[in-house]
Amino acid sequence: MTQLTLAPLTNFDVGAVLSAAIAFAAYRARALTAGGAVGAVLVGTATYGALAGPGAAVLLTFFITSAGLSRIRSARKSAAVLDVGKDGPRDGAQVFANGGIAAACALLALALDARYAFAFAGAFAAATADTWATEIGTLAKQPPRSILTLRPMSAGLSGGVTSIGTLAGIAGALAIALVAHLLGPHALVPVACAGIAGMLVDSILGASVQALRFCPNCKRATEREPHTCGANTTLVRGCAWLGNDAVNLAATLTGAAVAFALAR
Repeated sequence: MTQLTLAPLTNFDVGAVLSAAIAFAAYRARALTAGGAVGAVLVGTATYGALAGPGAAVLLTFFITSAGLSRIRSARKSAAVLDVGKDGPRDGAQVFANGGIAAACALLALALDARYAFAFAGAFAAATADTWATEIGTLAKQPPRSILTLRPMSAGLSGGVTSIGTLAGIAGALAIALVAHLLGPHALVPVACAGIAGMLVDSILGASVQALRFCPNCKRATEREPHTCGANTTLVRGCAWLGNDAVNLAATLTGAAVAFALAR
């Protein structure tokens, strides 16, 4: 009788199963939309398949801390989300904006050069730093100021910085850098620098070329079109097509490039 022989599971097989389970749980917890869950499976499969446990630890540190911070609510934060481009569960575009560059770097680390593992961590360090800075900075009592002009801004709008938010962003970059030490003994400094650099680029782009609109009905600046009140808005600064997801993608690309350049 012929015996059936099963092929051994690869890291990509295990990554797909684990990613699907985590993505489904996040979807049920309303941390991800259906599209976001699909994106998370793709990013998670590439990450675990190429970098195994250490890569998954970096990814989960970003995802768990970001999801947890997003659930911290206050009256100030609730008012701020009326004007940001997106709120609520992360969709597919947000998942790829934060994790797409990292997933590509993970695959490049497997196929080409181990330094791309540091680039992978640098991309997530940038995404984590930006997320921590935004979520904690929105809770600050003092209004944020534009990173370019230092003029006061409405809480939640891109390009605004606060002292507590900046410190939180640095802490987020360091958190990923510490976990990334699992990827290599010299990851700490390159990944931490990458996260901070990505956060700064995100704020600079957010204060300059990212689309900023004005709602004539509510008489306030916003990143939404239309505004939550239903009124059409007018572009007052930046490129109409350049939203928060594109800026996040640029920030993670910056983080990956900086970490790769500093990697040994």
